[in-house]
Amino acid sequence: MSNGNKSSAEKILEGIGGAANIKFLTCCATRLRFELNDNSIVDKAALDAIPDVMGCVPQSGERYQIVVGGGVATMHSALQQLIEDSKASGGADNTNTKTEAAASNDDVKASLRSGGVRGKVAWVDGFFEYLSDSFRPILGILLGASLIIALCAVLDALHIVDFRGDKSAGWIFVDSMWHSVFYFLPIMVAYNASKKLKVDPWLGAAIMGALMTPDFQKLTSLASTTSIKDTTLGTVSHVAHVFGLPMQLNDYSGNVFVPLIMVAVLALVYRFLKKIIPDNLHMVFVPFLSLIIMIPLTAFLIGPLGVWIGTYLGLGLAWLNTNAPFVFAILIPLLYPFLVPLGLHWPLNALMLMNIQTLGYDFIQGPMGVWNFACFGATAGVLLISLREKDATMRQTASGALAAGLFGGISEPSLYGIHLRFKKVYSRLLPGCLAGGVTLAILGSMYGSVKTQAFAFTSLLTIPVFHPMWVYAVSIAVAFVVPMVLIFIFDYRTAEEKAEHKE
Repeated sequence: MSNGNKSSAEKILEGIGGAANIKFLTCCATRLRFELNDNSIVDKAALDAIPDVMGCVPQSGERYQIVVGGGVATMHSALQQLIEDSKASGGADNTNTKTEAAASNDDVKASLRSGGVRGKVAWVDGFFEYLSDSFRPILGILLGASLIIALCAVLDALHIVDFRGDKSAGWIFVDSMWHSVFYFLPIMVAYNASKKLKVDPWLGAAIMGALMTPDFQKLTSLASTTSIKDTTLGTVSHVAHVFGLPMQLNDYSGNVFVPLIMVAVLALVYRFLKKIIPDNLHMVFVPFLSLIIMIPLTAFLIGPLGVWIGTYLGLGLAWLNTNAPFVFAILIPLLYPFLVPLGLHWPLNALMLMNIQTLGYDFIQGPMGVWNFACFGATAGVLLISLREKDATMRQTASGALAAGLFGGISEPSLYGIHLRFKKVYSRLLPGCLAGGVTLAILGSMYGSVKTQAFAFTSLLTIPVFHPMWVYAVSIAVAFVVPMVLIFIFDYRTAEEKAEHKE
């Protein structure tokens, strides 16, 4: 942790009202999330003036979010340490601060929901939180793997290495660097989903891992195993006969629907077992019985069901993409600006992964890239205006958000730091989404849409993973330039916001 981070953390703590004003503190990919005792004492102007702060987002109730970008984990740790130091010195007079400040993200959300703050329909709110929290902790390794894929794609495009032919041992080893992330993704998702539902995460990981062992895979080669050809998908499925019962065998590597469904069922079984088994026997018999119940249930029922759901959802979207490519290419970029701030984009992310696992390619990420670059183009327009007006604060916010977007494919710093703060940004952003989507639809129609065989964060570095690459590149360039020009010419603020910003 640098001295700069420490200094910024101190300023954030002071601006938020001190340690005594903090009930809960958590963080996500780019934001510090506070639940405060009194929102009214927050000094927003002081927080906005902190160089490391990209934006402040007051929310309903006593919630408050501060966007700090990729360094959020370091900032969160620094703030936690300052809070602990304040309590140790007697600076915080709130007797509940010690336990509450260390509370988990789940505790925060449960508290908010119980107070009627987070949403009118609790189960819908909980469903999207479940999806979000199952994926959010692994965004970093997904991003890292996608950049390795992009590097391999560049080498392939330049004909330096033929990644589609016979490769040497060295390049096969390079493939393993990214393939490991996606192969074992179901175990990672099961771990995170179990934590979300307050189940032993290693238990969820072990159950999912059982379906990915070499022993499970050997079942396909047994003499008693029968093979069935699916004429719709053009694939061959295998059915083993385990103790006289038919078990459909699937390749669960890269699958995300199965662990999500499995853990939801596991949570019910786990809680039931803890309820009926005496506390002093929990350590032995709860995991034992959970494994005995859930592994067969997953292998015989949940696994095939999850594969079926993911496959036919993907086929349905593929049909739409094939038969109504204009609708699909335009609809996705126009929906994403509203889905991402609400956290409703996670189901589409899950479908992207399933498409790659079942179809061998994905067609959603191309239109999604159009939205992302329209978002980054709007931020670039704000940056140009800040340079013209010599606005150091907004220049730093916009440059940090633009760097996170162009090189990391992360839109949250732009959204929360700029776009959602000023009323006119979306009216400049959406034309870029539309223009890029139309471009993608027209140019991509000659190739049956833009596809990718990898799950990639849509940044400048991952352009080579899309095919045809030139169609994707032109489309995101159009999406980027349109909002940038609109904002530079017509501004991103109302007259009132402009006057307030100058003050």
